[in-house]
Amino acid sequence: MTATYTFDVFSSLDGFGAAGGNWTGYWGKQGPELLDHRLALYGEEQRMVFGANTYRAFAQMLASSTEESEVRDPWVTRMRNLLTTVVSTTLAEPLDWPDANVVSGDAVDVVARLKKESEVPLRSHGSLSMNRALMAAGLVDRVQVTLFPVITGQTGLDPIFQGAADFDLELIEHRTLDGHIQELIYRPALHV
Repeated sequence: MTATYTFDVFSSLDGFGAAGGNWTGYWGKQGPELLDHRLALYGEEQRMVFGANTYRAFAQMLASSTEESEVRDPWVTRMRNLLTTVVSTTLAEPLDWPDANVVSGDAVDVVARLKKESEVPLRSHGSLSMNRALMAAGLVDRVQVTLFPVITGQTGLDPIFQGAADFDLELIEHRTLDGHIQELIYRPALHV
């Protein structure tokens, strides 16, 4: 059996994964329905897969945050406690992350092996360049985009699909959270 791999990402309407300026986390648009949904989503048994840069960003944000910070929302704490594989040629164990291991090598090879060996689904939140490469290799089964109702044309950071291959997307699930946030789940296929 092959494990399902989900590329999970937050996005502005114009395709940025984050923003500078005076935007806060979630672009300030989160509500209780989104946070409860995320907590339930990460309550399922699964293995997280991160690239080195995303792991470093999460670890740094968590280390510098307070208990009251949105960085420590319950779903993030639950995500942090899932089995995690960090694909990196620069990091070494031990990591400041419970149940995490570092696997050195090309992400395409690592994830192809994980998909064959894992008894639980695989999920990656962020890790944009790694997930673009995994999509191009046909290893991403689901692209889960949580679309926040903002345009960050002047302050957008981390363009999610910049430099990606062309894909056709089949919408397999969708929902509206807190009356204004869209969660869209697609099955990607390389466009030929």
